[in-house]
Amino acid sequence: MVRSRPSQPTLADVARAAGVSTATASRALNGTGPVSAPVRERVRRIAADLSYVPNPLAVSLARRRGHRVVIGVVATHAQMLTDQYVARLVGAAAREADAHGLGVSTRWLRPGDVTPVADAARDRGVHGLLLVNHSLQLLDAVPVALRGRVAVVGPGFGRVAAHDVDTRAAMHASLRHLIDGGRRRIAMLTGPGWVPSMRQPVAAYRASMREHGLPVRTVTGGLSLETGAAGARRVLRSWPDTDAIVAITDVTALGALRELADSGRRVPDDVAVVGFDDVPLAALGRPALTTGTHPVERIAAGALRCLLDGTAAAEAEVVHPSTLVPRQSA
Repeated sequence: MVRSRPSQPTLADVARAAGVSTATASRALNGTGPVSAPVRERVRRIAADLSYVPNPLAVSLARRRGHRVVIGVVATHAQMLTDQYVARLVGAAAREADAHGLGVSTRWLRPGDVTPVADAARDRGVHGLLLVNHSLQLLDAVPVALRGRVAVVGPGFGRVAAHDVDTRAAMHASLRHLIDGGRRRIAMLTGPGWVPSMRQPVAAYRASMREHGLPVRTVTGGLSLETGAAGARRVLRSWPDTDAIVAITDVTALGALRELADSGRRVPDDVAVVGFDDVPLAALGRPALTTGTHPVERIAAGALRCLLDGTAAAEAEVVHPSTLVPRQSA
């Protein structure tokens, strides 16, 4: 005969045994609302005797504190949600949230769609919102109900708490390395124009090249191996004398390496290549990719902490440094 497993005691069981209402038992266990000390002690003792374990969702709602953080990733297509950068960010955020007894969920946001922030404001289960690849338009759409509960990875535009990496300094370091190595015809593979955080390194590239009296050469490299390879093809077609390529991300740079190999260019002899992010695959490239570090895990954890400890003020801005990692590609 199969025996059924005993059911877990509920809040109603605790209230019944203590001779109080369910609402009173909830207040006694949560430490909220008017409950006399003797009643609170009796309810807690009975809960312990019954091995009652509160439902974390119910507790968070009772305390008006959501049980999860929503990570909103703005992307033109679903494939971008599997990007290594996004995976690292979500994983780090999940670890930090778990340490506080909360979970995370990821939501795909299409560029220009501001309705998800209103949805999050109405959802009592949402403790906070972390936005990635966001726009100023999206931040301006944040409802009053979410003020102080939104943080971003990237520029905050003075609207919300922001955690980012110093992409400007990283770009200057990459170009200094290339120029000191004798490179003079350096092209840049840029990212999508609709991602505000990717405009900063482009501006830094243009400023640095003009400062050194060198030609500015930019083409869109996108965010994938395929778009990186396509961008490198356009560079070689437009400027055959290019002697270096600096890419917006490592994945884009790896795509450029593939195209250079297919076209018969030697790296770094003919064309040097520098990426950004220092993803694990960067060290495995042939040749290994010179890149700049991107402390995604620290950035995500810091953004989560500011949401969880109530310090997500609009003026809060944390910028992490990036360090150049020289390898064989440049």
